[in-house]
Amino acid sequence: MKKTLLLLTVGCSFGLQAQMLHKCYSKEAISYQNSLTPGFAETVDQQFEIAKQWSHENGPTRSTYTIPVVFHVVYNTPEENIPDSVIWNQLTRLNEDYARMNADTSNMRAEFLPVSGATQIQFMMAGIDPQGNPTNGITRTSSATTSFGSFNVIFGDFADLEKVKSTANGGHDAWDQTRYLNIWICDMSINGQAFLLGYATPPANLPNWPAGSTPDNLGDGVVLQYQCVGSNNPNDLGIANYDVLGRTAVHEVGHYLGLRHIWGDGDCTMDDGINDTPDATEASQQDCNQNSNSCNADVDGHGDLHDMIENFMDYSAETCQNSFTEQQAALMHGVLENQRYDLVHNNPAGLEELTVNVSCFPNPANELVTVVSDGSMETIEVVDLNGKSLLKTVVNGTKTTIGLQTFEAGMYNVIIRHSTGIAVQQRIAVVK
Repeated sequence: MKKTLLLLTVGCSFGLQAQMLHKCYSKEAISYQNSLTPGFAETVDQQFEIAKQWSHENGPTRSTYTIPVVFHVVYNTPEENIPDSVIWNQLTRLNEDYARMNADTSNMRAEFLPVSGATQIQFMMAGIDPQGNPTNGITRTSSATTSFGSFNVIFGDFADLEKVKSTANGGHDAWDQTRYLNIWICDMSINGQAFLLGYATPPANLPNWPAGSTPDNLGDGVVLQYQCVGSNNPNDLGIANYDVLGRTAVHEVGHYLGLRHIWGDGDCTMDDGINDTPDATEASQQDCNQNSNSCNADVDGHGDLHDMIENFMDYSAETCQNSFTEQQAALMHGVLENQRYDLVHNNPAGLEELTVNVSCFPNPANELVTVVSDGSMETIEVVDLNGKSLLKTVVNGTKTTIGLQTFEAGMYNVIIRHSTGIAVQQRIAVVK
């Protein structure tokens, strides 16, 4: 039976005895599954070399990979039913971080600039559901389940967590997992305390993952604790000194696309299978310690570098993180051209057919901005960078002008929704 690879992460979970940051349960999950699938290790080295050779020889084969995303919000209380604005904010965070257009790239230390890079991967709300109907890319399910978390996960049993992926068990069934990135948002707390921020299933049999990491009973996709979605989430996580910027999803989607934790879930003798990420003895802590250099080794010809707290696949604070590396991007491209081929090449209803071209001009704008699309627009919404809706107007056509007289100078996102269900986001600058 073909196995499905698992990673439990945000790279962090929270203890029940005290509100302290703990390591995630990916290592425990790997050990658990290794006891169930002995012999898987024999295939790891060969598969790794095949994938690594592919990424080195081919590199990206298209300018940008577009991944359709559906968010399944499963809630028991009104607070858990987070608004659309938070989800759109999360999508913006994914797109900015994967494109390396996030403002905090300026915090990258000079020694890592040669290896840092944009991934050429973008994310779009699904515009068509599996039945061919228009959708906004968000499902909402009221559930009698108060929390999908349980003490069982501490002992390596993820059955309760996985119920969020099943309508029959109080969650929501996945959409076609070969053609959509499914992201479930729910409560995974234990006894009312946040325990796990997220986990993801990387593609099956990915070669840079060690043996015993392929549970066969997990639905493919990402699961997020509802307080960790977006940077404008109104729900407090309840953990002191933890800034939520929406990077749990960035980290988890990295796992979904095949990346491992940057320190390789081990000491200096272990690595993540990526040459341009420095080795580390363990995960970084919540502080942004720029002086840590826990392993002495040359990093792909760049010399001995510090621990890369800026990497999205570390456990450093979200305020520290700001980049992937070029070879991490190359590995994700390899996954999208192989294990997750249909996700980008066989999109729902042919995503290429649904893609519309939208432009906003002038940009920067002063009092007016004109939005033009080659598709039929239904609504235009302007939100600030925190996801707060400032203006929403109904449109019927391919061109319209909206007023910005009441807007302060700054950057804004314009969300254009079309009659086909597709939504496009553009960023504009307002000057006064």
